Amino acid sequence: MSRRISLQTRIDDFLAERRRLGFELRSRDTLLSGFARYVASRHHRGALTVELMADWARHDKRNRETPGTWARRLERVRLFARYLSQFEPDTEVPDESIFGPVPGRVAPHIYREDEIVELLAAARQLGPRNSLRPATYEALFGLMASSGLRVSEAIHLRDADVDFKTGMLTIRQTKFAKSRQLPMHPSTVEAMARYRRERVQQVPSTPDTPFLVSSRGRRLGQALSARQAHRVFTALRNSLGWVNRGAHDAPRLHDLRHTFAVRRMMLWHADGTDIEQMMLALSTYMGHAKICYTYWYLTAVPELMALAGGKFERFADLSGDCDA
Repeated sequence: MSRRISLQTRIDDFLAERRRLGFELRSRDTLLSGFARYVASRHHRGALTVELMADWARHDKRNRETPGTWARRLERVRLFARYLSQFEPDTEVPDESIFGPVPGRVAPHIYREDEIVELLAAARQLGPRNSLRPATYEALFGLMASSGLRVSEAIHLRDADVDFKTGMLTIRQTKFAKSRQLPMHPSTVEAMARYRRERVQQVPSTPDTPFLVSSRGRRLGQALSARQAHRVFTALRNSLGWVNRGAHDAPRLHDLRHTFAVRRMMLWHADGTDIEQMMLALSTYMGHAKICYTYWYLTAVPELMALAGGKFERFADLSGDCDA
């Protein structure tokens, strides 16, 4: 590693370039900064080596100790090593096969309607009394469930982005540097307008005011943080005691988004709508960079696989009748 340019500076330059290409890299920022600290703790001098990167990948502070986790961590630093090699030619770039393939996406927990109702009811019971906090989390969870937003999209909404007259949300510069407009269901418009009326009684409002605000201490009136949102969701989830039907460790906040997409497809199927013809529209609505991310639901979610299986069985029965 050059004495003139530190590893952290190279990481910062790499992330800045990726962001200019439209990538949102908060988790990678944290991960690579952790890698830089690890290299410093080893008092490493000279070019980065595969051995060093592999040792770091195994050094998982969450102690998951699985080759899949190591492969995912190594993949993140491998991309950086490829970038770095153009400036530091002696940098070694690890092979993809060291820990085996990076695990793919796994089936999410698809919420039943009664579970969403329970979550909103639990949010309304949050303390402290007479604060805006219960209404804010009810609005956050309800908006994600009814509109399929990412949590980052919901917490970055501004007042001007929520148009109650047209019933539209404006999602600006999101995960893949794209903006889009989304229609809200009338019941969602009503619920969000009710929240806003309650919010303006405690937080002065301008077009740039965060739509969903924190209500505690110095953060009063500032946008919710993703950490806050996940922490509150986790506490409510644990208190509700749901049975996990996904392949993750437990139901996640992000699974509200997956639930929206799956329920939309199931409604189309029930209505006799050709899902194939609607996939591009759904992909655009969800803000997916590639339509394959939308098609993933058809193979990863049991509810949709069951529908596809039933459709195939009916096709097979018709084919049998023709042969007869």
